[in-house]
Amino acid sequence: MANFSTGDRMRKPKGDGRSTEISLVIRQTLEACIMTHLMPRSQIDVFVQVLQADGGTRPACINAATLALADAGIPMRDLATSCSAGYLNGTPLLDLNYVEDSAGGPDVSVGILSKMDKVTLLQMDAKLLMETFETVMQLAVDGCKAIAEYIRKVLQENTKQLEYRRGV
Repeated sequence: MANFSTGDRMRKPKGDGRSTEISLVIRQTLEACIMTHLMPRSQIDVFVQVLQADGGTRPACINAATLALADAGIPMRDLATSCSAGYLNGTPLLDLNYVEDSAGGPDVSVGILSKMDKVTLLQMDAKLLMETFETVMQLAVDGCKAIAEYIRKVLQENTKQLEYRRGV
């Protein structure tokens, strides 16, 4: 997280609890999709810099890292995508911003492998009734699937442009 990414200025961005937690979440989510067995004795380093934290930093980091890995040609089982959803004033919301996230309602961060229908991340910060959880969870999963479709579309367009430039 950049020092200027939030309203509260941070003195030491390295080693703080939030950055460590985001790093762990990104690592666990990406490990579920990268086909490491195809690259023995290799190391993949992913660096993500948050320039503006307006809610949903974990999902944004996961989506950015997934796009970067796919663009770099790293073999993956599926695209790992992530989205946050919450419940505020009786309304389920997708992709909470900082104001909505800070309002105190429960929120859920979900990461999935969309084609495999596998959940790779599930974080909740408050208790929810089961039916409310199911509604919020489905909203987040639908958001993840929409992001995965968009990323696939962008990657396909990029590949077509590269093929055109190379005369393939």
